[in-house]
Amino acid sequence: MDRFSRLWGEMLVVTPHSIFQRYGWNRLAAQVFRDRLTPAVVAVESDSGAAIVPAAVHHKARRLELLGEALFDYRDVLCVGDREVLRLAWERLAGLKLPLSVISVEAPSATAGWQEFPLEPFASAPQVRHDLTGEEEFRAAHSRLGRQFRRMQKKGVFLRDYSGSDAELVRCLYSRKSEQFANDSNNIFCDAARRDFMVAVAAAEGERCDIFTLETPDDLVAGLVTFREAEWRRFYTIYFDPKWARYSPGAVLIYEATAQSIACGLSCDYMTGEHPYKMRFANSSRPLYRVETNAEQLADITSRTTIEGAAYLPDEGSSSGVWGRTRFPVQSTG
Repeated sequence: MDRFSRLWGEMLVVTPHSIFQRYGWNRLAAQVFRDRLTPAVVAVESDSGAAIVPAAVHHKARRLELLGEALFDYRDVLCVGDREVLRLAWERLAGLKLPLSVISVEAPSATAGWQEFPLEPFASAPQVRHDLTGEEEFRAAHSRLGRQFRRMQKKGVFLRDYSGSDAELVRCLYSRKSEQFANDSNNIFCDAARRDFMVAVAAAEGERCDIFTLETPDDLVAGLVTFREAEWRRFYTIYFDPKWARYSPGAVLIYEATAQSIACGLSCDYMTGEHPYKMRFANSSRPLYRVETNAEQLADITSRTTIEGAAYLPDEGSSSGVWGRTRFPVQSTG
């Protein structure tokens, strides 16, 4: 994958994506989850465009998916310029003769890199957009949680914030998260490799990973792991100590972090899932889709003619794009 790092970075400058399309996140996922996924990343580059499909083969399920295992919320391919290069990348992957499963694709991407694919509604991502509300308005709308916070403060609870560099705290949060619902088959953090990934990616993000906590001098009451990018704060994981459940510490922490984010001009993304506690805060949401094809359907999709895009990849050392028809070899990791 290191062969693609420069191209990967250049493409993200031209067409920004979420944190889940960053090269560092994908490389780390390929490394940490190598016991269950074999990277099959394909890059195609010509003088009229470029594309990267960060694919992987799931060993047990014998299917194609995108890197990130169960930890990437928003999946996407990278493509700039002539979309024929993207078709060629998918054609290479179709040659593996495996079904494809992708969860989940954002709505904007559904009209770009996934035009030819069958899209099934999956879930929504609730949000609080700062352009639709102010801090005071938000706090007034959820004043009950403000009162709950003041009650906890009288019990000696205080709010703190850390960065992703505090590896000990991150590991503690995800260990407690795994214990919180230990008997729940949907508790993805019972898997040690996933906890290891979160510790590593939080450290890699450093100051762009904000961790909010409610704690006493002797106890961790609640913890919230978030990631900042551009005008967004992504609310990734919430944990709370059941002993404090009567005070709704998880909701209080989300409330306080959201209010502070709005005050800083950040919108808040509560990520995948229309859980009631998210919907009570949200003033917007984005639909998400899943892609499921069998091997024959994928082969058929890659054989279709694609439409040329309007973006371009800048030439190295130049502020202008290069257009043409010269095709360079397809490269892949698999």
